Amino acid sequence: MLVLTRKAGEGIVIGEDIRITVVEIKGGAIRIGIDAPADKKIYRQEIFERICRENQEATQWNPSDLDALSESLQKRRRP
Repeated sequence: MLVLTRKAGEGIVIGEDIRITVVEIKGGAIRIGIDAPADKKIYRQEIFERICRENQEATQWNPSDLDALSESLQKRRRP
């Protein structure tokens, strides 16, 4: 992990297309600005971790769930 010290108005560049700027330092919080191409997905860490956890949970299914879904769909199709 690279650890840098930056002041308000200073920033860092990642690769050739991502620029991070310290916008404001107030109390225990730091506001940052991120300038990156639109095709780059940028998430707060806690949101990214939740997405990963939910994606992992979505892959954990039980065959009985599929049977229940199949039965439910068959009941809908009956006149």
